[in-house]
Amino acid sequence: MRRDIYTRPAGKPMFVPVRRRDDFAPIEKAEPVEIVAVDRATECHVTPPDVAARMVSYLGGVGDIQTLEPSAGTGNLSRALIEAGQSRFELTQVERHRELAAGLRRCGFGSVINRCFLEYAAEAAGKVEFAHIIMNPPFREVRKHIAAAVSLLGRNGHDFAPRLVALVPVTFEHEQAEELERLPVDTFQTAKVHTKIIRIEV
Repeated sequence: MRRDIYTRPAGKPMFVPVRRRDDFAPIEKAEPVEIVAVDRATECHVTPPDVAARMVSYLGGVGDIQTLEPSAGTGNLSRALIEAGQSRFELTQVERHRELAAGLRRCGFGSVINRCFLEYAAEAAGKVEFAHIIMNPPFREVRKHIAAAVSLLGRNGHDFAPRLVALVPVTFEHEQAEELERLPVDTFQTAKVHTKIIRIEV
């Protein structure tokens, strides 16, 4: 065995000079996502960030869990999920409005499907399962959207009951729904709808 391969030769310095670099590339400033007008055409009522954070907490834990946000809109619920530790690789967003879907893709929270959620659910039922669903559905068709979402709930290999957390009008009733909280009357002032947060486990 050649010892000189494994030992430092006599006189060889322990440290070598390293040239200092002052020409690092500047850090790119994150540009805000283009604002899309939220109006009657988009049927999108943006979930306030504090409400979104509480809705995520009602799911009971996030991470590597197949999670769905139907009618994702501007992505506030998805943003709250990611901030809480949800894997973006296990997050699916469905949004039918083209410009809103494009904004979601730019955010990069998860995969984006640019389709009507009701059509997507009709095709996906029995083929895919989501252990978590979080949603702020269009108020006018809330019953259809909740029913479609429930049809996609499933354990998907997890050992806990699949659950759905949704923001709905206070008039909405579902036999499996647990009312978690009622929101202030001015939460969606322009929509003039009093809302609550519910959870459904199946």
